[in-house]
Amino acid sequence: MHINRRNFLKLAAVVTGAAGASSTGAATQNFGTEPVASHVGCLVDTTLCIGCRQCEIACSTRNKLPKSDPPLADRTVYRKERRPTDTAFTVVNEYSGKPSPDQPKVKQTYAKVQCMHCLTPSCVSACIVGAMTKAGDGAVVYNPEICLGCRYCQVACPFEIPAYEFSEPLKPRVRKCEFCTDHTQGTGANPACAAACPTEALVFGKRSDLITLARDRIQKRPDRYLGRIYGEKEMGGTSWLYLVGRPTAELGLLDLPDKVPSHLTEAIQHGIFRYGAIPMVFYGLLGCIMWYNKRKEENGMQDKSEDLISKMTGGAPKGRAP
Repeated sequence: MHINRRNFLKLAAVVTGAAGASSTGAATQNFGTEPVASHVGCLVDTTLCIGCRQCEIACSTRNKLPKSDPPLADRTVYRKERRPTDTAFTVVNEYSGKPSPDQPKVKQTYAKVQCMHCLTPSCVSACIVGAMTKAGDGAVVYNPEICLGCRYCQVACPFEIPAYEFSEPLKPRVRKCEFCTDHTQGTGANPACAAACPTEALVFGKRSDLITLARDRIQKRPDRYLGRIYGEKEMGGTSWLYLVGRPTAELGLLDLPDKVPSHLTEAIQHGIFRYGAIPMVFYGLLGCIMWYNKRKEENGMQDKSEDLISKMTGGAPKGRAP
């Protein structure tokens, strides 16, 4: 490994910026697990979804993404389960029914997948420069201008949502649903998918109101819904909530605990950066590498000089056996 003075200074600047940003970025995200009155959300009623994928089209149009492939009329898209990508922030999957003696004919169920916009987002906690932040209305948004491309957010997300633009070598970004928040206009969450849903399987509003609505539907139709709201407590709670008529494991919804894992990792991470341990170790390591390279170059020059003297004098170099 060879690191010269210029490369050393470049790397030092990056580490210093990352450490400084971590104290003003992710460290300032002092949010808890209790929802705030201003937090918005979206209720997904999987018993009403017909798999039309109009939400996919609306999402792609609003976010200027490639058109959904294959076309809406092509039902072969449901042959395998899909996940959000850097060019598709939301996808709909079909889950076939599992017949039983009590229910010999179980119809297909469709479930939409996108960023869950956690109340205590692990991606925000993991981001050392504050590129991932939680807006006042609860939406988790991303700033590509300060992103380092470390992809810690991908590793941290329990729902496996953030996607990376590996096809963009110069300015790759982390891509995901941002609740249709307009950064340039300063407007809050306004999901195009919910507005496009023809069956009102997607309902957008205040999170607290959506939970009340979901509980009311469960109470009125216990034969239609299971007695739980997915996302109400999972991972500390999410802004996207699901009503289901089948076990969530059958609908691709991950079985996750209520406890928020980012509380532990955030305390460790911010503690390390607060006292400058990472930059100190980094500078020390680079210093050792530079010292090693310098000694190696000096020894190489000395060997060349001794060989030259040997050739000129016709004898063995000083300090070497003839």
